[in-house]
Amino acid sequence: MEPLGQPFGEPGLGTRQIDAGDADLGESELPGPGPDSYWEWMAADHPPIVETLESTQCWRTEDDIDALALAWARSPWLRDAFIELHGDLGAGKTTFVRHLLRALGIRSRIKSPTYAVVEPHETPDGLAIYHFDFYRFSDPRELDDAGFRDIFAGPGLKLAEWPENAAGRLPIADLALKIAPMNDDIRHVTLRAQTSRGQQLLAACR
Repeated sequence: MEPLGQPFGEPGLGTRQIDAGDADLGESELPGPGPDSYWEWMAADHPPIVETLESTQCWRTEDDIDALALAWARSPWLRDAFIELHGDLGAGKTTFVRHLLRALGIRSRIKSPTYAVVEPHETPDGLAIYHFDFYRFSDPRELDDAGFRDIFAGPGLKLAEWPENAAGRLPIADLALKIAPMNDDIRHVTLRAQTSRGQQLLAACR
């Protein structure tokens, strides 16, 4: 495992590695303005729950990542969800996305969106997936300039790394996943449900 904070690729946990042929395992931090009325309206599709609920996991091997990915892939609540992925460089955000997309049936090359900002995918049954990486955003308003509002306003699964760099320009995430390295192989993971949809996803992985 690379030292924490180094902008290199993310090795897999434990002994089983993810598709070594997949390039750009690298992952791609900055605050932004306050909320705006457009996203307050957008949040109607992701109604917040009365109480924020949390759950924790410990990832020791690739199998632990697979377990969460497969549980979510089986849940109908995932299809139009917006999930934020938090964690330092090399924590395992892109690695988790790869597991999730594989669990959803994506067999094509899964690239990191560090430079492209977004990588679109489509599952065999037609589910649109958008994998964002806002690491290089220096101003949250760049999201408006890039035209990403329409994506977040439309159907499909949205996964966003470094969402804090687009703060105030994103709708409420259904679920926030935070990955914290404990040592070379172990990850402490916090799952926070922020909407009713997120609560269902949280329940699916218990």
